[in-house]
Amino acid sequence: MSFSLNEVEATAKRATRGAGYDWGVAEEAGKATRWLCAQGLDGVAELARVLERGFASNLDEHVPKHMESDWAGGMDLCPLMTGALLSDCSHLLQSGPNRIRNLATPAVLLPFAAQAARRQSAVVSVVAGDFCAATDGTRLVLENECPAHASVIEVALGDTLTNPRAQKTRAMPDPAAWNTLNSFAHRTYAPATEESRLLGAGAGLSDND
Repeated sequence: MSFSLNEVEATAKRATRGAGYDWGVAEEAGKATRWLCAQGLDGVAELARVLERGFASNLDEHVPKHMESDWAGGMDLCPLMTGALLSDCSHLLQSGPNRIRNLATPAVLLPFAAQAARRQSAVVSVVAGDFCAATDGTRLVLENECPAHASVIEVALGDTLTNPRAQKTRAMPDPAAWNTLNSFAHRTYAPATEESRLLGAGAGLSDND
């Protein structure tokens, strides 16, 4: 299956809202999923993993407890909420690296690192074990496979981009992950009423012929 990046963004946004996040976070999730897909990564599958964790039901336990250089929460951190904080507080990177502990699905952090890079007009690096990524906001360089969970991940300013990934204009997500997003998205649809069914039928009960 092949989808336009616009369709991916719209579906991801609605799915995130359906999973219980507010519309602001959902909008950011849509953009993040689109950015990953534009880099040739399966952003749909990464977002599906996040939504299936059900973080939205207890977000207070899945966000950093303080904004010092070492971020941690009561439980695994949600990459959507942590990423939004990273983007909003990108100026903190000027004082040194940020360490993020117990981050779920760290690939979802990469689009927010890209936002931080644009805000700081610099390259931002993201390192977890032998995984390393660097972005200037638009382009992305990856070394080794991104883990499903990072006990410690370090985000810092400064690096160089060599051999960035080719940009994509369409996405080919895992079908099961795409179905997962659509299942979450369906939660945002209002159930049909008799009135809406009649309106959808065109003339309803009237006959103009």
